[in-house]
Amino acid sequence: MAKKADKKAADSGPRITNKKAYHDYELVEKVEAGIALLGTEVKSLREGQGDLEGAYARIIDNECWLVGCKIAQYAQAGQSNHDPTRKRKLLLRKAQIHKITGKLTQRGFTLVPLRIYFNSRGLAKVEVALGRGKRQYDKRQKLQAEQQKKDVARDMKKFRR
Repeated sequence: MAKKADKKAADSGPRITNKKAYHDYELVEKVEAGIALLGTEVKSLREGQGDLEGAYARIIDNECWLVGCKIAQYAQAGQSNHDPTRKRKLLLRKAQIHKITGKLTQRGFTLVPLRIYFNSRGLAKVEVALGRGKRQYDKRQKLQAEQQKKDVARDMKKFRR
């Protein structure tokens, strides 16, 4: 039984992340959404064959869609494979969509996918965030603050001994 539990725990961890989103956007609010996938897409994602770089979400006709996400074709599928760059529907409640739509109409907000993962029940989920684009000087300030923290930690390490 322990082996099965360990396997579930390993599968539930985040697989595909959009690291650039954390650098390029100031993330205001995060939302978890289901994603409508084909069978070959699920198998490909379980192998870690996906890419969120350059992906974004759009609300079209009161439905949320994931655009620009690349999920590689499953090698063993043969002819019945999926299109790697197709639009995929995000499964959100109407109230969530209306709330997001209201915030997207404000100037400067974008809907950015952060990661695709499998939850404890084995369902594919997408974490989407409302983000506002960072300016170049904001990025520099953040990098400078992180560097200062590292320097202080390194100096403090010498005195802890």
